[in-house]
Amino acid sequence: MSKNGGVNGPGSDLFDAFARTALRWPGRVAVDSPGDTLDYRQLSFSVSRLAAALGDRPGPVAVSAEHAPRTVVALLGILAAGGTYVPVDPAFPVERQRRMVAAAGCTALVGAAGQAALLGLPHVEPAAGEGELRPSVAADPEDPAYLLFTSGSTGQPKPVLTPRRAVSAVTGSLRGLFGVTPEDRVLQFASLNWDTCFEEILPALTAGARLVFDPEAHSASFPRLLRAVERRGVTVLDLPTAFWHELVLHLAEDGPDAELPPCLRLVVIGGEAADPARLADWSRLADSGRIRLLNTYGCTETTLITHAVDLLGPDTPEPGRRWGREERAPIGRALPHVEELLTEDGELLIGGPALATGYPGLPEATAARFAERSGRRWFRTGDRVSRGPDGVLTHRGRIDHEVKVRGIRVDPAEVETALGSHPRVGLSAVTATTLAGRTALVAYVVPRPRGDGEAPPSAEELLRHLRESLPDHLVPSRLTVVPDLARTPGGKIDRAASHRLHGSTERAQLS
Repeated sequence: MSKNGGVNGPGSDLFDAFARTALRWPGRVAVDSPGDTLDYRQLSFSVSRLAAALGDRPGPVAVSAEHAPRTVVALLGILAAGGTYVPVDPAFPVERQRRMVAAAGCTALVGAAGQAALLGLPHVEPAAGEGELRPSVAADPEDPAYLLFTSGSTGQPKPVLTPRRAVSAVTGSLRGLFGVTPEDRVLQFASLNWDTCFEEILPALTAGARLVFDPEAHSASFPRLLRAVERRGVTVLDLPTAFWHELVLHLAEDGPDAELPPCLRLVVIGGEAADPARLADWSRLADSGRIRLLNTYGCTETTLITHAVDLLGPDTPEPGRRWGREERAPIGRALPHVEELLTEDGELLIGGPALATGYPGLPEATAARFAERSGRRWFRTGDRVSRGPDGVLTHRGRIDHEVKVRGIRVDPAEVETALGSHPRVGLSAVTATTLAGRTALVAYVVPRPRGDGEAPPSAEELLRHLRESLPDHLVPSRLTVVPDLARTPGGKIDRAASHRLHGSTERAQLS
């Protein structure tokens, strides 16, 4: 395995790895869904037709990102054409979608024609029929592969641009980390708007494995999910840690004899800290020693996974170990393509070929998070870690105010900015807390003073206002209208102290 390029090898492009796989196993099923199953040959032709419809180097291309094989075709087709994949969730508020495509500079949209019209973009569909395979555009490693949006303090979606060299390096490392083979069946579970989905798609389709779509996986029913895994022979399951917590609670209700589908060999979790109590529950399941439980860590700006560790299963030093309910789970060791550095105050810095290009159009934000040290470029993760005697890192908290909700990084300032756009909001404080076992956002709002006796805005009114401009994961689960907020000695609003001051009020409203 290459230090800088994973098993792809130095300078090897991601799309080249897919093309080689398709030539080697043309008849193997590549994408399997109830309504649309494609073998590698058919997938290659679909990708080629879309690339031809887009033309060479189309620039940033928006994609109506839904759980369907056509989204995978769009991703690969854009890469084949030398373009930049920009997923846009059709469920997002329209104004946010417009801001996203404007910030990305999208030239067209692949997917729903109605969404394209709504966003004022040309709609692109591949031509019918197979025709001839079109060679992919020769790509430079620094060419952009995809552009995603994270939460930002300005109130606007913050774009992160990831180059092809980064995705290529990580894909190779993840094939090795997951041990993906052509016999594997990988469930497509993650939202196709977030980078976690690439952990499922890219290692599978560059190894000859089968990527499985099944609507039962998104039914909000754990029994239906597990039945779908067994029915479809899924071997690899990649879950947000928060979702895995709830799955473990469901299994724990059946006691220590609870079993997972026998086809399952690997469960990957990541996005936030693993709850020690849930680890203890999982370790007591009947077949926990058979299945690899892999804990992972990474940031959008460092491209998917940078650190990983087996918590349970056959690849741990103690396959049958029992976790204590107070043990903190580590985040692991750096993958082969990753360079790491710990600062004096314990902040984890990431370097190497998988770093993003930066935040397009935001030079100050890029300079603040991508630091130069000794002539080398590093990403400041904002995560404080410690290193154990075995070299494994353990997370020790944040050095800033960002939080994780549903495994997605959130800057509370973005929600506060959206609240401040309401004409009757004066001040606000947004922070994270635990509600019903989940990390959730809570907001405290001070109304703008009015001299005419007008009633302050209600929590319901303010939540409706937020839903008009923010996606669901940025809308607080609880919002409370309060007379004042706590402040630091320097006069700044103190989010944590405001939560302690008002967190138990009876006026809290659930969304």
